[in-house]
Amino acid sequence: MIGAPRPFRPVPRGYSGDMDYVSALVPPVVMAVFFIGVVRVIVKTQGGTAKAKEDAAVDAALARVEGAPKTSAGDA
Repeated sequence: MIGAPRPFRPVPRGYSGDMDYVSALVPPVVMAVFFIGVVRVIVKTQGGTAKAKEDAAVDAALARVEGAPKTSAGDA
């Protein structure tokens, strides 16, 4: 035997009373944690032995560019 049909109740609009604020806060929190991690990596890789190697590479590249023969547009 089937019971009496339930009365139709429309789904309420607006705040449902659920924990919607958790799903609203997750993306910004994840992005903030990622950003903090990126900044920490950038700060930790500045200076020290890595800085000396990077400076030497830049100096070598600049020396190659400055030592290259210069050509003008009319020589081509």
